Order: sequence, then C-alpha cells, then structure tokens
Amino acid sequence: MIDPKKYTAIGRVARRTMLTRSGLGLGSLGLAGVLTDDGRSVANDTTTTGSRLRQQSPHSFGRAKHVIHFFLNGGPSHVDTFDPKPALQKYAGKPVPCTQPTERRTGAALPSPFRFRQYGESGLPVSDLFSKTADHADDIAVIRSMYAQVPNHEPSLMLMNCGDSVQPRPSMGAWVLYGLGSENENLPGFIAMCPKGLPIKDSENWQAAFLPGAYQGTHIDTQHTELSKLIENIEHPNVATADQRRQLDLLRHWNLKHRKSRQDDRLDARIHSYELAFRMQESAAEAFDLSSEPKHVQDSYGITTHGRQTLIARRLVERGVRYVQLWHGASQPWDTHSQIADRLPKLSADIDGPIAALMTDLRQRGLLDETLILWGGEFGRTPTVELMGEDKPGLGRDHNHYGFSVWMAGGGIRGGTIYGATDDFGFAAVENRTSVHDLHATILHALGLDHKRLTYRYAGRDFRLTDVHGHVIHDILA
Repeated sequence: MIDPKKYTAIGRVARRTMLTRSGLGLGSLGLAGVLTDDGRSVANDTTTTGSRLRQQSPHSFGRAKHVIHFFLNGGPSHVDTFDPKPALQKYAGKPVPCTQPTERRTGAALPSPFRFRQYGESGLPVSDLFSKTADHADDIAVIRSMYAQVPNHEPSLMLMNCGDSVQPRPSMGAWVLYGLGSENENLPGFIAMCPKGLPIKDSENWQAAFLPGAYQGTHIDTQHTELSKLIENIEHPNVATADQRRQLDLLRHWNLKHRKSRQDDRLDARIHSYELAFRMQESAAEAFDLSSEPKHVQDSYGITTHGRQTLIARRLVERGVRYVQLWHGASQPWDTHSQIADRLPKLSADIDGPIAALMTDLRQRGLLDETLILWGGEFGRTPTVELMGEDKPGLGRDHNHYGFSVWMAGGGIRGGTIYGATDDFGFAAVENRTSVHDLHATILHALGLDHKRLTYRYAGRDFRLTDVHGHVIHDILA
C-alpha cells in the first residue's frame, strides 16, 4: 500500500505541481467529455469505466469489427460523384421541372462537368473524380436515396454523427465503443483525425454526451508528421517514466480513497484516462510511426497528409481500435458553392488514391471482411447552379438535404450494389428513401449490434443512437 505521507514531493516536484502536470499531460485527451457525463450507467452495471471498455460480445454475429469513416465535411455533390443524372445535360441552362426550396438562390440545371463510367462486373457508375476508388466497385454499396432534415451544416453534422440535429447526443463512434468495448487497452477505442484544425461543431462531432466520458473520440491533427506534434504531450518534458508511474499510483490511491464515499462515473473516467494516457506513451508512438511500413506501402497511400492519415487508420484498426473517423480538413472543405469544375478535382484527388490503397491493403491483410468503410458527408448538393451576387451563376451548387449519396464497403456489405434513387435530376430521394437513422441502424447491424437494444438509461429514459426510428437496410448486406 502506498503511504501518501512519503509523497509530499516526488523528485523535488511539489504535490500541487505534480497534480497540475498530471492534468495537463496526455491524460487530458480522455477528459474532454467527462464533465458532460451525469454519472448514471446502464442498469445493473456497477463496473468501472476501465472495465466497461473491455471487449464485449455483440448482440448477434456481425462480420464487421471496426469502422473507418471517411467524412467529407461540407457536403460532397452526389450528382458529380456516384449518382449520374443525364437529364441535367438535356436541361442545361434551363429550369428543372421538379425543383425544391433551397437555402440560397439557385437557377438553372447545372450538368456535371465530370464523366461517369461503369466499373467492375457490377457496372457501378462512378465519376472520374473517384476513378481509383472505382477499381473496387464490386466491393461498394452506394445508397443513393439518403435524406437529412435541414439544409444547414451544424444540425446536419449532428444528425449524421450523433443521430439528433437539435439535442446533444452521443456520437456514433461513442455508441459503437459503448456496445463493443475496445480490443486494445493501450489505445483509445475511438479516434477522430482531422488535419489543420477542427470541423464545424468541433469536438461535438465525436462527443460522448451523456455516455461515460471514456467513450468520447480522441482528436488527432494529422497535418503533423513529428510524433510529439501529432499527439500532444506524448512525453513528459521533465519527469522520467518510472517517476510518472509513481505519480499515477499515488494519484490513483487518492482518487480511489475519494471514490469510496461517492458513486460517480466521472471519477472513474478520470482514473481511466490517466492510466490510458500513460500506456499510450509507448503504444501510440508505435501505432502512429509509419517508418516501419515498407516503402511500396507508403507510396501506394501517397506521401501526403491524407495518405498518411489513411495509412494510420489501417494501422489503428489492425491494432484493435474500434472506430476511426477521417475528416477531410478544418471547417468544411467540401462546401463547394462555386467553381466545382476546379475545386472538386483537387478535393477528390486528396482521398481517391488513399481510399483505393486502403481497400487493397485491407484485402491483402484479410481485414476487409471485418472492417466497415463508410464514405459520405452531412448532405449533398443541388443539381441547379447557385446564384451569386446580382444573380450571376457561380458554377457551384447549394446545400441539398432532400437527396444525396453515401457508400459503404467491407465488413458485411454486399458490394456492387445500388440502393434507392433520387429523381431524374438528383434533387430528392424518391425510391427506398433512407434516413440517417436507417443508415445508423444498418451500420450497427453489420457490427452485430441491435440498434433497438443498444440503449443507455439517462434522466429516467432509455436512449439509443436511432432514438425511436431506424430500419436495417438488408438489401445491401451480404
């Protein structure tokens, strides 16, 4: 048993200073969402946060064990990527007959400047923007009939990530980690990578909300290549590892003593975050260090920010990280209100090659069948041109929540599949309309989780990711 009297100072470090350093070190990574936890856990669950993160059995057999989510924040245009609309060429420069109200003023039909081709045995149509990804067409299931609730980024981001556009709710990654636990106790189970800053709504996109704080995503800024910058505070600047271990033992002793008279999961989350942070100092360094990867593998992904980010994602799921979210960049890079002919090729070039390399790499390693890949944004774009100042066409597209596309591949997904459809112009979903709750229910099903049974009691009510909605899309499941 540790004697606290012997630790009034450790290595000439005062107690108050030691506590301050502990709070500002890597342990702070796991604390961002702790204070939003109300301290209530699942009925009859009296385990600590650390034990809850241990791997758990799913409700049923699920082929997928991990998720890699490419989030094209800003809203990618479906009519320029995975939903070709020849009618737009016929109506070029003319009003479309089935228009919808839009957030900003829009005018005539704007045909896609990009050519679509059919790929694979399935003949899946994909535009030249994603020609490398298209080489895996027979592994991809495109849902063309998605719809959201409003044409604004903030609520649509919350809906896509957290299942509710208004109320603060846990993110999908947090729910997945809550349902399945982690396969690696030395790494966070949910990691969100976004280069050069944060997206709109910041860390709310990967929040734990009322779930215990340990389920919140850990943000990594992948613009950096040096490990000390990639993961802040990965090494203590003044205290050796052995002394850090002694500090944490002392801190844990005090915390557990404090906890005896209280039942509060927030303290458990704090204890776990400090322990995880200490273990990460070695494990994270190995997982995020790409120097051990063969040159041909690094070259296939590309020596770029998105190439590195995507390769890191493969290394993380390979090491048991449950949910990895890959954001395109800070703010909303895919918010293409103007000049799509110039902007979209640059944006797609960032991720087309890395996505293709990832799918090839996962297949060669036998990981594709157990890794669910999700591609998409918070909504789509209008098939009509957005009007700028003095109603002049900006050659871009406005937000469109009436109909858009996402695609999935890998674990449990039947590739070479098209599900649902938008109207002839791509304005609204008209066939097999698919809500975000349906998408979430399907993802959970692929992971072996029943969206109706994955609940958490909070404020006297059982909550779930899909609220009171959602239907599994069996047609795209293998």
